[in-house]
Amino acid sequence: MSEYLNVNDVEYKVIKLLGKGKGGYSYLTERDNKCYVIKQIHHEPCDYYTFGNKIVAEQTDYQRLLQTGIRIPKMLDIDLENERILKEYIDGPSISELVEKDKMKVLYLNQMKEMARIMYAAGLNIDYYPLTLLFRMSCYIILITSVISMRKNGISKIGGFSIG
Repeated sequence: MSEYLNVNDVEYKVIKLLGKGKGGYSYLTERDNKCYVIKQIHHEPCDYYTFGNKIVAEQTDYQRLLQTGIRIPKMLDIDLENERILKEYIDGPSISELVEKDKMKVLYLNQMKEMARIMYAAGLNIDYYPLTLLFRMSCYIILITSVISMRKNGISKIGGFSIG
């Protein structure tokens, strides 16, 4: 991994790895004194998920999440060739960090429950792992989720949609 990642020929400096999920690695990056997240899709095997075209699933899943009305970081750009997604970065501790520091509040749990209710009502499933990537706080909680699509022939797992 180089010190820089390009998204559609625009260069971003990598600050640090934020985490790894089933579908990719999320990096904190910077350009013109502004922070962003770049998700680099990976093709590592996952015992409990099967994936189709991950980058296309990311686009589709993002649109499905937007339709629910929950607050999620904006997808700013997508580089299909390099399988990279540029996202809005929202600074703040994760829920697991708040729990670890004994700073968890009932308000945050209520927000999580409401988001889960909305997601389930829309037929979407929340992926609660890894917790360190699940929620970011900055005036509100941002959901990082995987979308699982139900098909007539059973469960078809697509995506690994993470906004981190």
